[in-house]
Amino acid sequence: MEEELKCPVCGSLFREPIILPCSHNVCLPCARTIAVQTPDGEQHLPQPLLHSRGSGLPAGAAPPLDHDAAAGPACSGASGSAAGGLGGGAGGGGDHADKLSLYSETDSGYGSYTPSLKSPNGVRVLPMVPAPPGSSAAAARGAACSSLSSSSSSSITCPQCHRSASLDHRGLRGFQRNRLLEAIVQRYQQGRGAVHGASAAPAVAICQLCDRTPPEPAATLCEQCDVLYCAACQLKCHPSRGPFAKHRLVQPPPPPAPAEAASASPGAAQGAPSGGGGCKSPGGAGAAGGSSGRKFPTCPEHEMENYSMYCVSCRTPVCYLCLEEGRHGKHEVKPLGAMWKQHKAQLSQALNGVSDKAKEAKEFLVQLKNILQQIQENGLDYEACLVAQCDALVDALTRQKAKLLTKVTKEREHKLKMVWDQINHCTLKLRQSTGLMEYCLEVIKENDPSGFLQISDALIKRVQVSQEQWVKGALEPKVSAEFDLTLDSEPLLQAIHQLDFIQMKCRVPPSPLLQLEKCCTHNNSVTLAWRMPPFTHSPVDGYILELDDGDGGQFREVYVGKETLCTIDGLHFNSTYNARVKAFNSSGVGPYSKTVVLQTSDVAWFTFDPNSGHRDIILSNDNQTATCSSYDDRVVLGTAAFSKGVHYWELHVDRYDNHPDPAFGVARASVVKDMMLGKDDKAWAMYVDNNRSWFMHCNSHTNRTEGGVCKGATVGVLLDLNKHTLTFFINGQQQGPTAFSHVDGVFMPALSLNRNVQVTLHTGLEVPTNLGRPKLSGH
Repeated sequence: MEEELKCPVCGSLFREPIILPCSHNVCLPCARTIAVQTPDGEQHLPQPLLHSRGSGLPAGAAPPLDHDAAAGPACSGASGSAAGGLGGGAGGGGDHADKLSLYSETDSGYGSYTPSLKSPNGVRVLPMVPAPPGSSAAAARGAACSSLSSSSSSSITCPQCHRSASLDHRGLRGFQRNRLLEAIVQRYQQGRGAVHGASAAPAVAICQLCDRTPPEPAATLCEQCDVLYCAACQLKCHPSRGPFAKHRLVQPPPPPAPAEAASASPGAAQGAPSGGGGCKSPGGAGAAGGSSGRKFPTCPEHEMENYSMYCVSCRTPVCYLCLEEGRHGKHEVKPLGAMWKQHKAQLSQALNGVSDKAKEAKEFLVQLKNILQQIQENGLDYEACLVAQCDALVDALTRQKAKLLTKVTKEREHKLKMVWDQINHCTLKLRQSTGLMEYCLEVIKENDPSGFLQISDALIKRVQVSQEQWVKGALEPKVSAEFDLTLDSEPLLQAIHQLDFIQMKCRVPPSPLLQLEKCCTHNNSVTLAWRMPPFTHSPVDGYILELDDGDGGQFREVYVGKETLCTIDGLHFNSTYNARVKAFNSSGVGPYSKTVVLQTSDVAWFTFDPNSGHRDIILSNDNQTATCSSYDDRVVLGTAAFSKGVHYWELHVDRYDNHPDPAFGVARASVVKDMMLGKDDKAWAMYVDNNRSWFMHCNSHTNRTEGGVCKGATVGVLLDLNKHTLTFFINGQQQGPTAFSHVDGVFMPALSLNRNVQVTLHTGLEVPTNLGRPKLSGH
């Protein structure tokens, strides 16, 4: 809440807050620092909402910033003329006043804040101008006020919304004082235990305008200006003439207690803004409201009158003189207390919505904190998973490297073996050939022809055989020294370079939340509503609603779609159903919601169905009374459908002319509607005249029973689907049960009649137990 209690200019807690026309608040001392002067010839803003009264100001003179500007408080101790703020410069400060006019922006023609300083909140305020040597600070500030009010009009720009408003002759005092905000700030400081400056609390109330050190004790308090004056300053700055003649001067209040003084000293503790020009917060004025209680605000137009009414047109409190003399005379007004209560109620109602949003925001913050923790945990898990996956890739690569090295080793050993085998084979053959050559050379050296010829043939054959052993290719290596193995690592390197995270699939949606306040039953239909939990990030493509059979059996799907509200009709009466719902998206189906139990109506409430009846049927009395425009029999059905249980309804004969044969019973939805009920195989009925009745199905007449109908008669229909019987009653007399065994499905109440009959339907009846027995008379 502290941010709501801080001034947007100085950044400190509000001191003497005033309400600007835009409804924002600003400290009164801070308002003096941001009020600027605009030459009359260059005004570009319309007159403000605050209209001026006749003030007696000279033509062309600008209004002062506030009443204190005329007396000097805005400049904190002006000296010289008693009306120094109205044009009289301080003695000896004329030259400095000319220098101050450079800062007043009167000559520049701008309504901006430059040259200026910045407050803690970034709002620009007019700078403090040092006094020239030899002149007092009070004289300089008086000259500044004189310069600011010369040949120009004052305006103030809201530091929050930057909307400007001109000031009337009352200056800043024309804006209402926000005493409610003052009280809240005071309570806040007391609750916080602020004790800044408590030890420096004065023993007595002191003058707020004194230049003396220390200031003189206050002798007077102006209730309108809310300023404490000593005797000298009161005569000088608050004369009893002119606009001040109507002000009420009272004795200053006693000093506050230490705890209250601590809470009333935020001005001293927080400090005035840097460009405040020596503006003082009324510490004594704070004490005025500290110990003696907050005084009621008075009307700024009629300063002796308290507020009593509220102007609805101007949206402001007014006094009774405003209604008699002022501009609110023709406006719509209401009692102040009533409007106070009404606006309090409106604010409380609006706060309920903010409270709900704040509750959701707290839940959201809790969820965000949980998400932070989950992010930390999931981050560690994913890091561990990534390291494990990369280690697995490295292990797989190491294993594959070992396999490839094994292949290289086998290939090398195979080549070496082939070469060594070839070397050994060639060496052996070479040795044999060399020995044969040496032997033949020795034989040739012998000179014994007969001995040579004895062995020459054999030697020639051996040499030829030896030569044939060196066939083509025998002296060529069988293997190459090169390895015909090339490792294709490019795809793997490319895959490693492309190794990255893929987008995670969205999760299945969480279980929906059933909105029990919207789930209800009506007759034999149930309505269910649900929603997704707040802050659900998983997308939802649709929902699946499941319902059991009313006897605790298996669930079955009754709805699939995107809607979150569904009504299921045609259920059993007096049955208990269990329902549940789940959501689904592209990732799958989420978990079920909690199961809700719904009870259908004990008895059936229904009317005639205008949509399914024959076009000649005429319905009235909220579709509870039926007749016909044709002389032929026409069929109309009821709006209820039965497939289980025991049900009873009655039809009262309102009109019965010329002995017609109306028929009462049940039928399928596809029954033929342009002939008597029971003539086809889709209806089971009792048709009756004025003397007797018959049961009819498939145009077959059975169970003739004595007793007919007339005007005022009541026909009851009892449908027992547990026993598969259909029983009729005329004026309480049973007409005999009619069995239609082995017939299952859905049955609807039905009636056929012509223009000579009019009946009224009565439903929601309990099953009768004391009806008479039938009087059968044959077939």
